[in-house]
Amino acid sequence: MRSGRWARLLLLGVPLLAGCKGFWNPPSSSGGGTGATGSVFYVLNQQTSQLAAYSIVKGALTPLTGSPYTLPSGPYAIAVAPNNAFLYVGTATGIYLYTIATGGVPSLQSSTPISSDTAAAALQVDSTGFWLLDASGAGYLYAIPINSANGTLSTTATVRQVALGSATAQQMAISPDNKYVFVALGDGGTAVVPFTAANADPLPSAVSTVIPVKGTGGAANSVAVDPSATPRLFYIGEVAVTSGSTNTGGLRAFNYSSLSSGAPTEVAGSPYPSGGLAPDSILPTPYSTSPGAYIYVANRTVSNSTTGNITGFALTSTGTTYSLTQLTNTASTGTYPVSLAQEASGNYLLAIDSGGSPDLEAYTFDATTAGKLDSAFTSATGTDPVGAIAVAAAP
Repeated sequence: MRSGRWARLLLLGVPLLAGCKGFWNPPSSSGGGTGATGSVFYVLNQQTSQLAAYSIVKGALTPLTGSPYTLPSGPYAIAVAPNNAFLYVGTATGIYLYTIATGGVPSLQSSTPISSDTAAAALQVDSTGFWLLDASGAGYLYAIPINSANGTLSTTATVRQVALGSATAQQMAISPDNKYVFVALGDGGTAVVPFTAANADPLPSAVSTVIPVKGTGGAANSVAVDPSATPRLFYIGEVAVTSGSTNTGGLRAFNYSSLSSGAPTEVAGSPYPSGGLAPDSILPTPYSTSPGAYIYVANRTVSNSTTGNITGFALTSTGTTYSLTQLTNTASTGTYPVSLAQEASGNYLLAIDSGGSPDLEAYTFDATTAGKLDSAFTSATGTDPVGAIAVAAAP
């Protein structure tokens, strides 16, 4: 998960997925793993330097014991390890490790960060549990080796890095097959970085593939990958990419298989209007009978509106030819939605609004209209204003 462009702008003003469960299944009683259980998720409050933690029990939002928790400094990004036992938080004083107890309660492992990077824009642990990927605002993609048994920095391997250039990282995604890391770089486009978890150095010596922004004055704000075992598409959310509308943000879709040739191929019809100006988060739903069948885009700003929205798309295919169809129902949000997640039961889509009104929103999936989002509940994530910037759900 990441804080993204808006979170970093907030910082300047303030001293700044992969399962296969039923899309409409009833809530499960356990999320698996050795730490968090059930529908547990975590929210970063940037202005108050807090970590808020919740579970959803019988449709009700329940704060975990002691939540919200005070962080060492202002947070940027967050990631949960695939075994549910560890949580990593990137802050202004480094990246910190939290262990997760049964039930999801996090505990700071050490007052010393496991990484001194003070500009982690996006964090994610690969599916092997050995690498913590850090897309840094310092201009690098770091692969930080971690001990899968206790979550700490590995003593048998070293941190690796590859330069991302002068562009600033906005968001990151790792493909489910662990072959590529995608980094949205604002006006620098989107970097596609080969990744080999089994290697002592999993990153290349240099980034060779960068997808430039499509529109003049555009910027890549967000990125995501199809969560199916064999990815079909990957996505980029860009500013100033569509025309003919006051809302010029767009969702670009590319054939994942085209990456093997070194020439990413955009699908016919892309870019698709995102329904707003700034597509800051993309969520291909991981927990469904067909992972990635629906893709949701959080638009931070919308023309002639003081609030944002979430626009949904349905993925259809004819053989290996894919296309997206925008859903007719758009969900209105609070102010500046910047982060989306789907919690482990598969029943709720979570949205975080950095401008509040409210901080947290949860939606269920309509039982009769496929893909439609229905408001389930809303909540503050602390004593407002908190500047909520990111959400991460236990897998």
